[in-house]
Amino acid sequence: MTSQRARHAVLASVLLHGCAGSSAPVAAPPPPAPAPTASEYFDSSGRSDAYSGGVRQIPIDTPKGRFMVWTKRTGNNPTTKVLLLHGGPGATHEYFEVFDSYFPGASIEYYFYDQLGSHYSDHPDDPSLWELPRFVDELEQVRVALNLTRDNFYLLGHSWGGILAMEYALTYQQNIEGLIISNMMSSAPAYNKYAHEVLMPQLDPAVLAEIQRLEAAEDYQNPRYMGLLLPNYYVQHILRRPVEEWPEPVTRAFGHINPAVYIPMQGPSEMGLSGKLEKWDRTADLAKIEVPTLVIGGRYDTMDPAFMESMSRSLKRGRYLYLRNSGHLAMYDDQESYMAGVIQFVRDVEAGRL
Repeated sequence: MTSQRARHAVLASVLLHGCAGSSAPVAAPPPPAPAPTASEYFDSSGRSDAYSGGVRQIPIDTPKGRFMVWTKRTGNNPTTKVLLLHGGPGATHEYFEVFDSYFPGASIEYYFYDQLGSHYSDHPDDPSLWELPRFVDELEQVRVALNLTRDNFYLLGHSWGGILAMEYALTYQQNIEGLIISNMMSSAPAYNKYAHEVLMPQLDPAVLAEIQRLEAAEDYQNPRYMGLLLPNYYVQHILRRPVEEWPEPVTRAFGHINPAVYIPMQGPSEMGLSGKLEKWDRTADLAKIEVPTLVIGGRYDTMDPAFMESMSRSLKRGRYLYLRNSGHLAMYDDQESYMAGVIQFVRDVEAGRL
């Protein structure tokens, strides 16, 4: 574990850029609690979810009744717990399985979680449930059930999960020790502007015209639609390798997206937002988030990396991680640097360096 942490620290020192802060002297923070040993980290004795291997079905109360959502814990560290918010909406935790290769070695306890309507959780057939405030309320119920507190709770949201994480922080930041916004801008209009003015013009004009014709006809189930998007857009900006080489957790997650949630909120593709989230914008509110926050952007992402860097400067305790080789699924495209940056951020928060 020691050599792995040292490697993470070296990588992160190159990649992480903190925002300027006050030069006034501050009291030295207390030393962080020692990391659990390997045997302590994998010891689930006394944990209520030990019998199920860390899996818990959590009841969620909604305006339409009670439903169950799926979570899974890995590891045991009372002081460092990360809850992972997947993208979509309506995708699944499955592409986060890559964290299994890194977080245990860093002694980080972490939780997979399928949001309501996602593959492992209940699928209520009620469109009124697919609203951002209700997802925030659901997340708070999950936090309480998992006993995540200000002293140990890190929230990592990727893509749509980043929107949810920002909204949660603006309502419940008193419950968070650290926040990680991965590959998500704070403004849907700015996201759409970047897609239309920067990314779409990079496509072959004939390909773009055909994609737009299919979208205008709402012919999203036409095999030709995804047949155009995958090789011409997704492999350039979502995961930068041929589709046949995409990792199995990614293809599994894509296969499990629930369109009944995804399309009403996001729209039919990753070429911009066109659903309920189309006008969402929290850029002016970022300064209200006072907890240490890491913003992650990639050079080839569907999200504007320069805009995401500006987000980190708007945050009171922001830091930016720029990944030079990544698209939207940065935890795969630039894996070593992504994981090193996230782990170092957690270490720095715990040591009082933010």
